[in-house]
Amino acid sequence: MAKVWEDREIKFDVQNIHKKLHNGERVLDVIDSVEDTKGNAGDIGRVIVTNLRFMWYSLTNPKFTLSIGFFCIVTMNAKNVISRLRANTEALYILTSSTKQRFEFIFTDYGTNPAHFASIFEIYKKYQTTTLYRELKLRSAILTDGQLNILKHEQVYKQMSGIYNLSSDQGNLGVFIITNIRLVWYADANESFNISLPYMQIISVKMRESKYGLALVIQTAHSAGNYVLGFRIDPQEKMEEIFKEISSLYAVYSETPIFGVDYDNTVKEKKEEMLRIDDIPEIDEATSNEINSKFTMYLREGDSNSRRATLSYCKELGFAIEKLRDGFSIKDLWNVMGDAEEK
Repeated sequence: MAKVWEDREIKFDVQNIHKKLHNGERVLDVIDSVEDTKGNAGDIGRVIVTNLRFMWYSLTNPKFTLSIGFFCIVTMNAKNVISRLRANTEALYILTSSTKQRFEFIFTDYGTNPAHFASIFEIYKKYQTTTLYRELKLRSAILTDGQLNILKHEQVYKQMSGIYNLSSDQGNLGVFIITNIRLVWYADANESFNISLPYMQIISVKMRESKYGLALVIQTAHSAGNYVLGFRIDPQEKMEEIFKEISSLYAVYSETPIFGVDYDNTVKEKKEEMLRIDDIPEIDEATSNEINSKFTMYLREGDSNSRRATLSYCKELGFAIEKLRDGFSIKDLWNVMGDAEEK
């Protein structure tokens, strides 16, 4: 299957990255009016949270995008802050680690929902507690009284005893289980000697010769340690049957992966229509530089607090306002969407 990088990498400024979802990746929440405070201060954008990652993209400049895989997140917390555009608001701090680099991201909420970032924490927690769907596990607690702990959405297709795991010199006899999400093997003599291998972490499934004769050989991805796992299944006809069944299930999984992260967004009733990924509204790049730019510039270049503001009568508004600084007009500050809206 195509490599699943979305939860394991951080990508900057990939245009339209929010429209390029992996098979099985689903949008779980959309949060508007969020600023990438550390990377693109003054740029208001939109956050998209999927079952694999956190994405932000600018509504004023389509070149500015960000994708943070959940696997890369080290810590995440929210703090109350004071901002210029809005007195009291919330900021989301995300510390990440990826390919020996550490990044800190800060996102400031300028929306009206007081619990804007709550869903992100809930979805990330779901991701952390569903690792069996996505990661190779060795010697883990996957059995209870000799029975496999079945995951949500998991279906067992076959369970066979008398299967040799060829990882040691003499081989270990055990039980082999095939489901729609993973392959499981555990030793008869010691259930804690086991392996749970999701299809997501499989590179290839083959039959080839080994020092024990013809074996079922499974190679794992780099993210799962680049292991080569061998299993001896007798007779050969049975091995061929198992090989075909695993190959078929692996092909089906590649088309429709199950990543295990479920989130029911009851706050937004529009969840179904909330975001068809191809229908995300885009702002015309030709006019995007005008959007909010003068208004933001005016706020960021505020007068020194040591000087008292001078009031003057404004004919356009009909009341007294703080005297505007040179180079700015009422239209610049009032019509924050620029002239494009009037055409």
